[in-house]
Amino acid sequence: MILKPSIINVDVGENRAILSEKDARDLGVRSLDRVKLIAPELSVTAIVGTSSTMVKEGSVGLMCAHECYAQLSSLQNIEIVPTTRPDSVEIIKKKMDGKVLTSPEVRTIVKDIVSHNLSDVELAAYIVSTQIRGMNLDEVTELTKSMVETGTTIELDKHPIFDFHSIGGVPGNKITMLVVPIVAAAGLQIPKTCSRAISSACGTADIFEVLANVSLSKQQIKDITQSIGGVIAWGGYVNLAPADDLIIRVEYPLSIDPYAQVIASVLAKKKAVGADYFLLDIPTGPHTKVPDFDLARRYAHDFIEVGRRLGIKVECAITYGGQPIGTHIGPALESREALMALEGICQSTSVVEKGCSMAGLLLEMGGVADGNGKDMAREILTSGRALAKLREIIGAQGGNPDVKSGDIMPGKFQATIDSQTEGYVTAINNKDLVKIARAAGAPKDKGAGLILLKKRGHQVKRGEPVFEVYADVEIKLDAARKQAQRLTPITVEGMVLERIPSRRTTIVDYTKTE
Repeated sequence: MILKPSIINVDVGENRAILSEKDARDLGVRSLDRVKLIAPELSVTAIVGTSSTMVKEGSVGLMCAHECYAQLSSLQNIEIVPTTRPDSVEIIKKKMDGKVLTSPEVRTIVKDIVSHNLSDVELAAYIVSTQIRGMNLDEVTELTKSMVETGTTIELDKHPIFDFHSIGGVPGNKITMLVVPIVAAAGLQIPKTCSRAISSACGTADIFEVLANVSLSKQQIKDITQSIGGVIAWGGYVNLAPADDLIIRVEYPLSIDPYAQVIASVLAKKKAVGADYFLLDIPTGPHTKVPDFDLARRYAHDFIEVGRRLGIKVECAITYGGQPIGTHIGPALESREALMALEGICQSTSVVEKGCSMAGLLLEMGGVADGNGKDMAREILTSGRALAKLREIIGAQGGNPDVKSGDIMPGKFQATIDSQTEGYVTAINNKDLVKIARAAGAPKDKGAGLILLKKRGHQVKRGEPVFEVYADVEIKLDAARKQAQRLTPITVEGMVLERIPSRRTTIVDYTKTE
């Protein structure tokens, strides 16, 4: 069937071809069937949708998820023919039955994901099946390789190459802005590609974007790394492991993050930049992605093994995740606190402590520090060499190399949240803090976020401020304030947790008689 194409500017995350009900009947297809869109030197599979009002007979509406849809829309006519479901659907059913997938089967699934050949329903089925049934390390290794092969790779001229990543789950974890310049200042290459926030208050890309451009081309990442030693760039812009972004889009509303996918996602992006040595930070504690040590050790073991199979030497650090790193949460606030740490004026010791610990491990892995990596990292930090290196990186990425922490301002709307009780901070709920920061507008609104005034162990009086909320938009500040009142992000308890009084008894004097 020959139809006239037009773009319907709605991103539904998958290739959609909207047909009139009559054209669909004539073609012999129904909603969620597949058709092939054929033009000279171009062929794309799309999922059918039907409408009695959106498109006219003889036309097809294209909802774009694929870049070639723009080419199709410029044509006068395209051919549309029915086609069958991709092989991946049967392979997904195999995983749903708990069977092990072969290497070709894993590659087929990844190829169909990247080509937008799977519907959201089918992709969700794949994600849920891996969440419930799991994958063995052979499957995870093949998944990782396939994710690398279907995306962009960056090849630096010189090796070794070092990289760092935190598995996430702890707000305020802005230490990449310390780790990268410390490692680069020591003479090692660290092309750090990072992500934007999905469910957190901000990702590293969101934080560094306050200071510089993070949407760099493949060539820019290569040139800056080779000339300066380090870069902090958004991996999504250069299409590193694009299957991961498509999977995450479906994972998010399901609020799941399959174990196998976590490993493949991280290592695929490290392999794509040519990493030889990779350090993984695994924050562990309540209200994090990794709540206990058993799971943390399992992750560490499997990351190291899959890394070995990929030719990457992986080391893991299980770190404290019981409360935020530092006191600032949100893009602008975290970039400010990181600069404060580099300038030597940071009040929070946890930022410097963790940053130097992680950088020190990389220095030891790189052979430039013999067992005293943390001390060497701290010397690079306190001497000002790390700050100078970060300024070089900022300048190379189009930012102001003379920026100071005092130049970074939070949102203009601010509210203080006070304690309702007196005592000591006994617990901090990381997830609740993130919910409040996101209600304030983070990460999209760069000035939105929180500043913690009290952390675990601090004494608090009734009515004393425990944290501040910042927002760029007043209505979002109101939403964040309401969220803070509804949740319990900071638990304050006295030394006496509960008083249980003695039971009242009636004393009878039996010496008296009537």
